[in-house]
Amino acid sequence: MNNMLKIAIPNKGRLSNKIYELLNAAGLKFESKDERCLKIDSKDKSFQLIFVRAADIPNFLDSKVADIGFTGKDIIAEKEVKVDIVKEFDFDKCNMVVAIKESENIEDVSQLKEELTVATSFPNIAKKYFDKIGKKAKISQISGAVEITPSLGFCDCIVDITSTGTTLKSNRLKIIDKILSSSTVLCARCDLEKEKQLKLRSFIRALDSVLDAKAKKYLMAHIPKDKINEVKSFLPGLSSPTVIPLHNNPDKVVIHVVVDKDKVYSAIDNLKQIGGGGILILSVDQMVE
Repeated sequence: MNNMLKIAIPNKGRLSNKIYELLNAAGLKFESKDERCLKIDSKDKSFQLIFVRAADIPNFLDSKVADIGFTGKDIIAEKEVKVDIVKEFDFDKCNMVVAIKESENIEDVSQLKEELTVATSFPNIAKKYFDKIGKKAKISQISGAVEITPSLGFCDCIVDITSTGTTLKSNRLKIIDKILSSSTVLCARCDLEKEKQLKLRSFIRALDSVLDAKAKKYLMAHIPKDKINEVKSFLPGLSSPTVIPLHNNPDKVVIHVVVDKDKVYSAIDNLKQIGGGGILILSVDQMVE
């Protein structure tokens, strides 16, 4: 039996690059990605990357071509394929919304006419939504540029994804309801074998070690020995600072501590006020508590 964990990721775009970099930072170490390459193995042959369209990833899991995959929560909802969401990420956050022309004298979906045409790239979600609110909607599936369709007279409203709303505004559209929130998720096929489940847990731990480290800095400083307790009050670290005696100087010690990136400035200021010096700030690649 092949115990290589097969990971499906988007084949192109900003999300594809972000995930590829995250995997390498987590220690998986793949060969350089080629635009024409559809799959590559990690150097230790424990993992295989499969490059596919983000919209197809749930189907690849369902057909057991891949074991786990990175895609959007909205895509999983649209595909209606049963998968296990094992981790949610805080990047590529967006909302799926109902939008109409700004010129329309409508502020709420209840004001929409009973029979209407809806343009969307998410026909299943859109149909369920309009069925639920009691509107008879003709769903027209559009592959892209959904925002332009109302101004062309193609539809009465759209169901689309937006992160900032800028594209909607530039096309003179306004949001009248939010259907769901979405972000990038890591999902797995439901019947994942036990050995692969164990490998998946280790995989998630490796990802977390990188993501947690991004928000941290490693700080070292010389401080007066009698100020250790004061330092602990503003630099607790993971549990408490590591304290090391300073050679040939019994009155001072060296502290090593991991701090939140956004607290580095105040930490340096506090250290200087208590007589600290020799302060060194380093990046943290991975962190496991």
